[in-house]
Amino acid sequence: MSQIENKKSLTFFGKTNYVWMLVGAALIIIGMLLMSGGKSTDPNIFNPNEVYGFRRITLAPIVIIIGFIVEIYAIFKKS
Repeated sequence: MSQIENKKSLTFFGKTNYVWMLVGAALIIIGMLLMSGGKSTDPNIFNPNEVYGFRRITLAPIVIIIGFIVEIYAIFKKS
């Protein structure tokens, strides 16, 4: 066995695995960005529509969970 073949057999992930991992990480970051915000300029005023909106309560967690599923797929995908 040559040194190149021996080195190739030691790699766990292929290029497609890393691409899927980057996609999953990007989805997780996008979900976190969707969840951020809702800060009021006045600490005495609470606006529940900003804090408990669809984007922060429903959309962002779904995007994060999809990102984690993509990460699991990237780890278990055969290269």
